[in-house]
Amino acid sequence: MNIGLIGGIAGTVIGVTGGVIGTWASVRNTSSPRERAFVVKASVIGWVAAIVFITLLLVLPSPWRFLLWVPYGIALPLGILTWNRKQQRIRQEESQDTAA
Repeated sequence: MNIGLIGGIAGTVIGVTGGVIGTWASVRNTSSPRERAFVVKASVIGWVAAIVFITLLLVLPSPWRFLLWVPYGIALPLGILTWNRKQQRIRQEESQDTAA
């Protein structure tokens, strides 16, 4: 086996492990069932999107695979901002419900 293949496999395993741990921590750190349901749903969407993105990177021919980074570079930060805002809104609504 050459070093590039070993590095690619090791990097993939480390990356997926980090993603799994991050997903687990996000779900674990929720404070209500409604927030947990949102985080699980958003995590599934994120994992599916990442798998589709990686698959397209591997399958598409060369000029198109590079162009795939443009929508990814826009969609990822927007998705993160939307996720964080919605989760914060859920937390605020839940804290108002418990205060009332």
